[in-house]
Amino acid sequence: MPNIDNQTVMIRGNTLTIEEVVKVARYYRMVDLSEESCRKVDRTRQYVEKLLLEKRVVYGLTTGFGKFSDTYISPEDTKQLQLNLIRSHCCGIGEPFPEEVVRAILLLRINALSLGYSGIRLEVIRLMVEMLNRGVVPVIPEKGSLGASGDLAPLSHMVLVLIGEGEAYYQSIRMPGAQALAKAGLTPIVLAAKEGLALINGTQVMTAVGTLACRDALNLANWADCTTALSCEALRAVRDAFDPSTHAVRPHQGQRQAADNIRNLTAGSKLMTNQGEVRVQDAYSLRCAPQVHGASRDALAYIAEKLEIEINSATDNPLIFADEDKVISGGNFHGQPVALPMDHLSISAAELADIAERRIERLVNPQLNEGLPPFLTKNGGLQSGFMIAQYAAASVVSENKSLAHPASVDSIPSSGNQEDHVSMGTIGARKAKQIVDNAYAVLAIELLCGAQAADFRGPQLLGAGTKWLYDRCRELVPFVEGDRVLSGDFATIAEWMKEADVLEELFALVPFHS
Repeated sequence: MPNIDNQTVMIRGNTLTIEEVVKVARYYRMVDLSEESCRKVDRTRQYVEKLLLEKRVVYGLTTGFGKFSDTYISPEDTKQLQLNLIRSHCCGIGEPFPEEVVRAILLLRINALSLGYSGIRLEVIRLMVEMLNRGVVPVIPEKGSLGASGDLAPLSHMVLVLIGEGEAYYQSIRMPGAQALAKAGLTPIVLAAKEGLALINGTQVMTAVGTLACRDALNLANWADCTTALSCEALRAVRDAFDPSTHAVRPHQGQRQAADNIRNLTAGSKLMTNQGEVRVQDAYSLRCAPQVHGASRDALAYIAEKLEIEINSATDNPLIFADEDKVISGGNFHGQPVALPMDHLSISAAELADIAERRIERLVNPQLNEGLPPFLTKNGGLQSGFMIAQYAAASVVSENKSLAHPASVDSIPSSGNQEDHVSMGTIGARKAKQIVDNAYAVLAIELLCGAQAADFRGPQLLGAGTKWLYDRCRELVPFVEGDRVLSGDFATIAEWMKEADVLEELFALVPFHS
């Protein structure tokens, strides 16, 4: 199990960042609970024990769930109630989530519980922390959540491992949950009153998927500016479109950032042209790139803000306010605050790929590519070059259009119509992730087409920033001298683009808004 640094993320419930989620989920950074969180959790649990002694009627504590909320459960049956809850709610469908997503789910659930409003015992949270730190990763099916009442089904599969049931990965090997815990030197827990509900009633699955997808999309937006800059040079674009004067009079932040990035990346280029030198203005996929990319950048900033609020929120039900001697059954589990941003994320990432595919078309089409060889090959006819690369980009762009249909506008009532409006936010998050992955493939194709075109134009004519892009691309994938299988090249570049620190060297070379 890799560990990229020795720092520890301290869990306080209200300070977790997107970057920290990524570092824990993908790079195995360790976590620990703050002393203040431990005190708050213990204080609330003591209050729960007091409620049990007083035999108060409290939802999920001394009642059934959902439509059974009016059914009283005696104190001697509370442990069985929690166990039944977890087993009955394990209704997941489909392939398991990737391990990085499950690690993010665990982290976000720990963070939410550490706020001290859930009534769970500290030892349960500590077991989750140790699972995360020692590499026990529950097997959680991707499908089955409505995104209201929390992510009930997938979170129940997570809890199965805590109680020594279900399945988990340990050292990337799938095995029974009890065996995974034992190999990691951990012991299952027995759920006490309120704990099953506290563990599964929250938005952590949709938020985990969405947080990782948002981080990847923010990086994608940076790459979109980079690949556009290279395409602009390959197509001898008019530099005037990126002049700050234009963008100062329509001062959307993202638009100005994208224009600055493209202008700075192409600084010193001998391929960019002045207005009227070759043509008066370019096609929209070049000239309007700052406006299109900028809109996505602004949307992603909003989405990241909403996700950081959500990952530091208490989202289960009921919430226990021990200091105020009250328990409130509310609706913080409802996923709508995440569902809408996830649909927005889908659209924002899809548009970055959509406009990139149009630039790919211009690079390969001999009627549009300003004298470059047809389909960027030396021996057209005998060779097809990048002809089908554009097909592949068009295919995933079309798929993205279908996936970008909003999930949040749908709702199907559940639990005997008690839960009569749901968010479908987890579906939205899963779709957003797929769109982001597809978009990376499209930008990888654009970068390869741009590099191939630069070889024909003369890479020594590129600007400083685009020359860096060209050089790094060529270190990974050589010039396409003759027809060869390209799908591996696409995958190599797409995976390279996703790496966390690839662009840091470029940012040091040219001014860049990331």
